[in-house]
Parts: sequence; structure tokens; C-alpha cells
Amino acid sequence: MKTHERMLQSETERLILRPLQNEDYEQWLEGFRNRLPSQYKYDGDGIDVDAWTQQKFNDVVARYKRLAERDELYVFGVFRKSDQKHIGSVEFSTIMRDEFQWGMLGYRIHNQFWKQGYGREAVKEGLSIAFRDLNFHRMEAHINVDNSPSIRLAESAGMDYECTRKRFIYEENDWTDNLIYYMNTK
Repeated sequence: MKTHERMLQSETERLILRPLQNEDYEQWLEGFRNRLPSQYKYDGDGIDVDAWTQQKFNDVVARYKRLAERDELYVFGVFRKSDQKHIGSVEFSTIMRDEFQWGMLGYRIHNQFWKQGYGREAVKEGLSIAFRDLNFHRMEAHINVDNSPSIRLAESAGMDYECTRKRFIYEENDWTDNLIYYMNTK
């Protein structure tokens, strides 16, 4: 059975990580609606929750499924076991397969859930999914040089600093430097 033909789900002591489903709309929306005001430069939620309908959410869920079927992008919702609240996401983009099996990790925890260890728990389990279930050999996190909370999270999840890639990503009308944190399969 191919990876995308079954529902990937993984659990930790407090969290469930799994692809989003249409039925997650209310929890997903509540997670964004209940965010605290932005805590620092990289803490923007990036969405206008008033513009999101069930149908728009369903379309995104279907798009994520298609991207996973093509082995391009895997998006996992992070849900708290105790009350099923959507607390964030972990995602993996395929950079290159073949002899590399190389991907990029992204993560977001809604700021109302910060400083409770959920980020570290979600990222560590996400890396396990990437290696165990998605057969990546190397995962990288590309982090803005001034994003200290993300750097601390990558380090606390066991990722190692590799290098700084100069003028690596085009954002906000300029090429920006990124720190590269990585982990390889054991």
C-alpha cells in the first residue's frame, strides 16, 4: 500500500498529528480565531478567518491530498488529545527524491499554545513521520536569521545547525539569508 493510500496518523503523549479532514473545519477555524495578538515579527497568522468557509476549507484539504499523492507536500494538523483543539501544523515539502530522499520541514503552533512544549513535541513526532512513514533521509528547516523562537524550537527537537545560505529565499521584495537546520535518519 502506498503512503498516500492510507491515513497517516501519529500520536504522542499529548498530541495527534494527521492530515486535515473536512470535519476539522470548526477546530481549525477556532485555532486561528483564538490566537493572541502577534508576539513578534514572524508570528503573523497570515489568514483572514472571516473569509474562510467550509467549502474553501474543503478545497484546501482536497488540494493537500492531491499534493501528498504527488509526493510534493504533506500537511499534518496538530491536535491536542485532551480536547481535540487544533493547535497548529507540521508540513513536509519534497525537495528531491532519487538518491537524496531530501525534504524541508515547516511548522506553526498557534501562539495561544506556546510555552507548553507542544512545538517541540509536534516537531519531534513530525520528524519521526518524515523518516519512518514518508521515507525521507534528510529533513531541513530553513529559518530566518532573526527568528530566535524557531531556531530554539529546531534545536530543542534535535535538529543541528549546518550553515547559513546567503540570499536564499525571496520574501518581502528582497533576497534573505536563512539558517539551515537539519536532521538525517539514524
